[in-house]
Amino acid sequence: MKIVNSFTKALPIEENTDKRSRQVRGVGCSIVYPLVFSSPKLIHLSKDVLQMIGWDNLDDKTLLSYISGQKVPRDFQPYAMCYGGHQFGYWAGQLGDGRAITIAEIIHQYRFFTVQLKGVGQTPYSRGADGFAVLRSSIREYLCSEAMHALGVPTTRALSLVLSGEKVVRDELYDGNPKEEWGAIVARVAPSFIRFGNFEIFSARRDIKNLKQLADYTIAKFYPEIQGNTKEGYLDFFEAVVKRTKTLIMEWQRIGFVHGVMNTDNMSVLGLTIDYGPYGWLEEYNLNWTPNITDAEGRRYSFGNQYSIILWNLTQFANALFPLIEDVEALKKILRQFKVQYQEEYQTMMLRKLGIENTQKGDFTLIEELKFNLENSKMDMTLFFRNLNKFDKNNSLLHLKYLADNSYLSNKDFIKQKEVWGKWIEKYALRIKDINETERIKIINSTNPKYILRNYMAQMAIKQTEKGDYSLIDTFYSLLKHPYEEQKEHEQWFAKRPKWADNEIGSTMLSCSS
Repeated sequence: MKIVNSFTKALPIEENTDKRSRQVRGVGCSIVYPLVFSSPKLIHLSKDVLQMIGWDNLDDKTLLSYISGQKVPRDFQPYAMCYGGHQFGYWAGQLGDGRAITIAEIIHQYRFFTVQLKGVGQTPYSRGADGFAVLRSSIREYLCSEAMHALGVPTTRALSLVLSGEKVVRDELYDGNPKEEWGAIVARVAPSFIRFGNFEIFSARRDIKNLKQLADYTIAKFYPEIQGNTKEGYLDFFEAVVKRTKTLIMEWQRIGFVHGVMNTDNMSVLGLTIDYGPYGWLEEYNLNWTPNITDAEGRRYSFGNQYSIILWNLTQFANALFPLIEDVEALKKILRQFKVQYQEEYQTMMLRKLGIENTQKGDFTLIEELKFNLENSKMDMTLFFRNLNKFDKNNSLLHLKYLADNSYLSNKDFIKQKEVWGKWIEKYALRIKDINETERIKIINSTNPKYILRNYMAQMAIKQTEKGDYSLIDTFYSLLKHPYEEQKEHEQWFAKRPKWADNEIGSTMLSCSS
């Protein structure tokens, strides 16, 4: 395991350690040291990530000092990155790491890792905020990062969850009622946290020299198969980012994940899920659902909009790279290919969710009718698709009971949907008539998770942890490491959201307050 200073050697750095919020120009990052808390306490640790980055040989005291920000690995310059971004469709100017500080870059077993602490105090990019993070949002990020990895979704990882020992004041619902909450720190890990916004800020400021340096560094470090420092290379880089981002959004749609804040500053150039804020999994199937109360009116970042927003964000990324490429038509061609390929791959993905590998005429209609039925009957997405492993094509109408049990409609209202579901079931039974049953079930079980981190589950863990009981964090962490396995001892978590959670903030929708 080797500590390096990669990013700060590749781009200009601001060595002024003044943490006051301000506009920072001409640099890729600012040197910032974490705030030292008096009594940090480790709540949970991902031993998988610890081993992955080569820190499993550290003694407990040294490890805690690193993941709480008390100490930075020797010879490393900790930094906060400068970036901009489009937020809710509007250019927001300079944003940057407002409460995240990179405390290590590691080469371990020929792999490169960046370790970042979230919630360790102000940086020049805090925009007047305190740079802290609260326990509730930290629990959600910690659990979800590791859950997404186990689901097979490209994501940043979470190393640890630490109580800072300090209280933080937040107005959770933005309703003028701030209150004290426990502060916390998440140590998160990725090859890099470079975002679309890192490129956007240089492009917006006409800082082409640093734009080029950033592109050359990113290509050399993370896309070594591409020949950088040429217009063709930068175009290949854009195409590679588009492909990774297409894979990312496909995975989100496959499992019913809704990010909630798909601003361009929350888009990774490595195609990773990054910045877990007001996220959620689709429970009742609703294309218009968003977990973000800030987005409740416009629903820009709803489940059904994620594809179009990804395309919009990629267009902004293309605009940022344009000064290096200067070929509008070539960039447009890549975006057109994205649209065509997405639609083809989406149908393939949806068929796999149904246990079908090959494509036939009529599959598009089968999928569209299914989506219509799922939404009209408020079907739980995870339960519906996973329970297709119990579908009996020789006695298919028996499956109507599973459908009734998996719907958020009352039994009386679901009865009105029985006829349309009966017709779809007959079509599905006919479609899978010649498919080997063992193979169909195998595809269903490997494509559709049984266990997801439902918002009410995270909220239960938050409430229990606030009382000093960390057992549910460990329960969910262990459960979500194997989301496709049956885990009969955890069957209670393979169920619809309970009634008490229907209208509780944190159990359904969330705010950006963290």
